[in-house]
Amino acid sequence: MFPADPGTLVWVWPWLLAAWPLPFLVWLLPPLAEPVLALPVPFAERMAAHATSEKRPLRMGRLLFAGFCWTLLVVAALRPQWVGEPVKLPVSGRSMMLAVDLSGSMREQDLELNGDPATRLAVVKSVLAPFIERREGDRLGLILFGDQPYLQTPLTFDRSMVVQMLVESEIGLAGERTALGAAVGLAVRKLRDLDDSQRVLVLLTDGRNTAGALAPKAALELAEQVGLRIYTIGVGADEAFIRTLFGTRRVNPSAELDEATLQAFAERTGGRYFRARNPEELEQIYTELDRLEPIEVDEETYRPLRELYPWPLGLAVGLGLFGMVIRAGLVLFQSMLPSGIQEERVNA
Repeated sequence: MFPADPGTLVWVWPWLLAAWPLPFLVWLLPPLAEPVLALPVPFAERMAAHATSEKRPLRMGRLLFAGFCWTLLVVAALRPQWVGEPVKLPVSGRSMMLAVDLSGSMREQDLELNGDPATRLAVVKSVLAPFIERREGDRLGLILFGDQPYLQTPLTFDRSMVVQMLVESEIGLAGERTALGAAVGLAVRKLRDLDDSQRVLVLLTDGRNTAGALAPKAALELAEQVGLRIYTIGVGADEAFIRTLFGTRRVNPSAELDEATLQAFAERTGGRYFRARNPEELEQIYTELDRLEPIEVDEETYRPLRELYPWPLGLAVGLGLFGMVIRAGLVLFQSMLPSGIQEERVNA
C-alpha cells in the first residue's frame, strides 16, 4: 500500500485482483469427459431438451448472480481502506508520578468541602482529579501508600483511568501508618529507567514517616541519583476547635506533619514544598504546578484508516445465503406439486 492523501480510497492487497477471472476461465474450459447415463430412460432426450429450453435463462441468471458474489469477495480480499483526515496526538516528554497518602490520619475532618466538614482525602480527590484531567499529553502514574506503597496505576496516557483509581481509593486501604520513604523509593524505581529527563514526583501527605523499610534520607539520595524532581505537599489545617467537658479547646491537627523532611525532598531535588491548609490553597498549589511543570507538547499526527472490506464481504455472504434459500424454496415448491401437474409440465 502506497501513501495516500486524506479522504482517498486505498487498496492494501491490489495484486489479488488477478484472482477475479479464475472462475470464468474454469467455466470456459471443455469438460473432461462426456457424461454417461448409468440407467437408460425412455424419455431422457425429451426431458433433456425440455430442461435446456426451460432453464437456459435461469442458468444465465445464476451465473451472473454467482459472478457478482465472486466480484464482491475479490473486492473484500483487496482490503479497501478509507484514509481519514490527520489527527493530532499530543506527546510530552514528561512522566509524572502522583503519590497520595492513605494513612489513617487522612480521615481527619479538619477541612471543608462545599461548606461542609470533609476528610482530608475527600478534599484531595476533589482537587487532584481536575489537575489530572488537565495534564493532557503527560504520562501519569498513581502510587497509594500507607504501611507500604502500592503502584495503583502505572504510567499511562489514560488520564480517566488514573482519576478513576484515585476516586476509588479509600483511607486505610494500604494501612494506617505512613511509609513516606518507601513511597519515594517506589517512584524512583518506576521512573529511573525512562529515557526522558522530565521525571517528576508529586508527593502529598499529612504526617511523618512511621513505617516502611526505606528511610526518607536514603530515599532522598536515590531520588538525587536518578534526577527525580519532587514536589511535596503537606495537607491539613493548622488549627481546629474541639468541645470538651471544660469548654472549647484549640488544637493543631497537623502537629504530626514532618515539614522539615518534605522541604528537604523538594529543595535537594529541584522541586518545591507547598502547604495546603484548606481546599483553596490546595487548588492554588496544583495550579502553580501547572505553571512550574508546563505541558510540553510536540505534535504528532496520524491518519486513521477505516477498514471497508466487511461491507463487500458481508454483502457477498448475505447474497449467497439468500440465493441458497431461494433455490431450496423452489425445489421444495416443485416437490409439493401433484404428480399430474409435474407430468403435464414435462409433456408440454
